[in-house]
Amino acid sequence: MPSPHDPYVRVHGAREHNLKGVDVDIPRDVITVFTGVSGSGKSSLAFGTIYAEAQRRYFESVAPYARRLIHQVGAPKVGEITGLPPAVSLQQRRSTPTSRSSVGTVTSLSNYLRMLYSRAGDYPPGAELLYSDAFSPNTPIGACEECHGLGQIHWTTEELMVPDPSLSIREGAIAAWPGAFQGKNLRDILDTLGVDVDRPWRELDPEQREWILFTDKTPTVTVHPVRDADKIQRSYKGTYMSADRYVLKTFAESKSPHLRAKAERFLVTAPCPACRGSKLRPDALEVTFAGRNIAELAALPLTELVELLKDALKHEDTSETARVLAEDLLARIAPVVELGLGYLSLDRSTPTLSAGELQRLRLATQLRSGLFGVLYVLDEPSAGLHPADTEALLTVLERLKAAGNSVFVVEHHLDVMRGADWVVDVGPRAGEHGGRVLHSGPVADLASVAESATARYLFDRAPAPERELRTPHGRLTVGPVTRHNLREVTAEFPLGVFTAVTGVSGSGKSTLIGEISEELEGVGRLVSVDQRPIGRTPRSNLATYTGLFDVVRKLFAATDEARARDYGVGRFSFNVTGGRCETCQGEGFVSVELLFLPSTYAPCPDCGGARYNPETLEVTYKGKSIADVLDMTVERAAEFFADTPSVSRSLSALLDVGLGYLRLGQPATELSGGEAQRIKLASELQRGRRGHTLYLLDEPTTGLHPADVEVLMRQLHSLVDAGHTVVVVEHDMSVVAGADWVIDLGPGGGDAGGRIVAAGTPAEVAGAEGSVTGPYLGRAMA
Repeated sequence: MPSPHDPYVRVHGAREHNLKGVDVDIPRDVITVFTGVSGSGKSSLAFGTIYAEAQRRYFESVAPYARRLIHQVGAPKVGEITGLPPAVSLQQRRSTPTSRSSVGTVTSLSNYLRMLYSRAGDYPPGAELLYSDAFSPNTPIGACEECHGLGQIHWTTEELMVPDPSLSIREGAIAAWPGAFQGKNLRDILDTLGVDVDRPWRELDPEQREWILFTDKTPTVTVHPVRDADKIQRSYKGTYMSADRYVLKTFAESKSPHLRAKAERFLVTAPCPACRGSKLRPDALEVTFAGRNIAELAALPLTELVELLKDALKHEDTSETARVLAEDLLARIAPVVELGLGYLSLDRSTPTLSAGELQRLRLATQLRSGLFGVLYVLDEPSAGLHPADTEALLTVLERLKAAGNSVFVVEHHLDVMRGADWVVDVGPRAGEHGGRVLHSGPVADLASVAESATARYLFDRAPAPERELRTPHGRLTVGPVTRHNLREVTAEFPLGVFTAVTGVSGSGKSTLIGEISEELEGVGRLVSVDQRPIGRTPRSNLATYTGLFDVVRKLFAATDEARARDYGVGRFSFNVTGGRCETCQGEGFVSVELLFLPSTYAPCPDCGGARYNPETLEVTYKGKSIADVLDMTVERAAEFFADTPSVSRSLSALLDVGLGYLRLGQPATELSGGEAQRIKLASELQRGRRGHTLYLLDEPTTGLHPADVEVLMRQLHSLVDAGHTVVVVEHDMSVVAGADWVIDLGPGGGDAGGRIVAAGTPAEVAGAEGSVTGPYLGRAMA
């Protein structure tokens, strides 16, 4: 009997971001890949429309009062979606890193390990049974009292805080003090307290030096600043804080990465002497399983933990409770190992994981959930994966499908596309030139779609053109490095060529290139380009980050109209009072609280989304207001500012890395990691490069369509042709095949890796014995 249910998810009139009223039908219970060039609209369709609507419908079923406590996304711009099952999203966005979050907490494996120790551990004679919370460093009952469950303690020393004791306090002897007014304020307070701030530090009384740096007291005094001839300074009440206290407070509480990093320079960090870095109280560490305490087990790579648990199950004296708990833990670890993450340990801190590793951990957790009839929406699960690990990923996706679920994957990896049942290709290009579904159907049928940029790479098997390898003009020696899983590894990077560092996940690639610094002989200038966001708020955008907006504001301030009104450069900033719209504070939108419904964002009622007040918008440059310029795409702006070299140079660099589709005022929060990385690269390209520069990129092709990879590689190779050095950590074998030199780490991840397996030309590494990368590289070069 045929099912009365429609087997398709049918989307009608999707208009989210750049989607142009898209209508598309996608079958359920299959693996569907959404692809297209970067910025084409595939994520807008998969996440911004389909997943967002599924989430909105779920929240509709939640009690209105509870709904107010949940952060809800707004309703997507779509006419109608039918046949939509409940959805689970696995995206690559990471939450704010915290040292208390670990592999064990993300996967919940720590909960089961704690239960094993609580219920089946070997307790010392006479010891009381401990609840599972007592084995957690994140609970008051389990955390070490000395380090509060962090495993480390921090302190300062006089030598670190005062590196040059020949200076006086006025001359800046206390380097750990804050800068600008705050530092001057502390100096003036000490002056008021009777400290000689003009005497060299080393000549001050030792007890006085100790008090200045380490006192817990916070005296408040009336400060009478020295009057300058050109300005009047009034007296004020000032409260003193010791340098030690300032450093520790900044390191613990500051939200600014820059301030935290500065404070860290004045700190000594060491394992906590009370718990020896284990983070737990003594009574929890006295309980053992298989002869080890819980901190020792949590520090083992998961593959070793599996072997230890299996050995414990073989013993006849293992209790039934221990057997049940150990078997359950083994079953939960299995999908994590299957996804190529067996080199991780449960106590590995979340901030040290890549976005791809985090997403695979969440995927492994879903495999154990046993959900049926669910729509899984995944954001580039192959990101950061070696080709060997991608095969395991495809197996996991097939298992999710076999369990009766639908799997929608936003993906650029060609092998993942080939392994899919259905493909939705969005394009043909990016931004306003995209937003259409070019093909929705079986993968093989995409070959006949002439407009598709994806088809060319998916079906064209032509060998890569042969390229003459460059000759290096020197060598950069890094090491010996002993860090994480690297043990006295020394690597030689040729200068003046393109080098790719390869290896499976966790083999030590990022650790190795992290040791390259400007202090090393031969580096010259070092530029590291990563995928971290260019800003964390919507106020940061493409124009402000690249610096071109400063030039644009000067152009507007130089117009006759602006001069007549006495408008300076600051008038054309949406971040300061004056020119901005005060109703929305220059945001361009206002949040509308709908109580039981999701809060929604609407264009500002006063400025209509322009960000500026009417008077500012009356000033035009070549017929366009400052708001019109922010709304331009890079392509359109390049034409508009063609006769202004300082702006044109920035825009040309953005066009060269394939970002012509982005709007100048596009908020940083809307940009992908790949887009952020290319913006940083463009910012470098626009600068006049003098002398040798070493460019260091960690997986630059992550999140890029093969067509975008081509554009990016053209730019990187042009840097090498100009005499610079480029080093990339890379999993894309087409990029590695085009390198001049390859350094392959491995052979495995974690303890099974950490050494150089092969180093040489791509052809030499492709044929190297013991290299996991070799066969895949050989295939790309065939």
